[in-house]
Amino acid sequence: MLEEIMATRYVTPLREGGSLPGVVEADDLGTYVVKFRGAGQGPKVLVAEIICAELARRLGLRTPELKLVDLDPQIGLREPDFEIQALLQASAGRNVAVDFLPGALGFDPLSWRPDAGFAAEVLWFDGLIHNVDRTWRNPNLLVWHHDTWLIDHGAALWFHYSWKSADPQRPFDAADHVLAPFAADVSLAGDRLAAKITSELLAEVTALVPDEWLEGEQGFESAQAVREAYADHLLARAHGPREWLTAAAKAAPKSGPGSVGAFWKQGDK
Repeated sequence: MLEEIMATRYVTPLREGGSLPGVVEADDLGTYVVKFRGAGQGPKVLVAEIICAELARRLGLRTPELKLVDLDPQIGLREPDFEIQALLQASAGRNVAVDFLPGALGFDPLSWRPDAGFAAEVLWFDGLIHNVDRTWRNPNLLVWHHDTWLIDHGAALWFHYSWKSADPQRPFDAADHVLAPFAADVSLAGDRLAAKITSELLAEVTALVPDEWLEGEQGFESAQAVREAYADHLLARAHGPREWLTAAAKAAPKSGPGSVGAFWKQGDK
């Protein structure tokens, strides 16, 4: 299970995101960016964050440590901003805490050129998890201690809003992906990462999601059945024919300072 901590002070909102995450201090003396269960899109954003960030970590991609943070509704009563007060009160109980990286800088491809192999791995990984939110407009990458860190995966796994749309071969549109122009060989990167993705690994990752965020999902008998559906989908996408990747390579137009098509190897298996 993820480590559980208790929020002790709400510090400030981060208004860049539509869900209004906030910087929070906790009883372990740590500082975190907290994603709140009571935000507009509800707990599914937190589910996606846990599954995708923890899978990325196990595949060797850097992402800040996650914890579950318990929020006392009394904290919200002390906030003068009514919107924030309502959000905190609606999020009483468990939420997701993302380790705050002090001094981290937003990723700027014009001043920080990523390694080609790393770019290919992130591009493939985002295709695997259906992540549509790592673009030039919103990279969701941080540079910290001379390394690039992946953040904010709440928009991934979007099919869980309508499980009937969960097609493992759904094409991934990489036209606007911020790392596409720098990726060397996405097919090779996919082979490396897919070899690490097993049923056991996905069971481990999905088990980190609290039952309360999965129970009551329409069409499923239990929280465990939902976990298995996530795992089955990702396993099929990683080890299937990867038509989703080839389609993106053929369709991708020019993007940013380079051409996506020039970096993607055609005919990925």
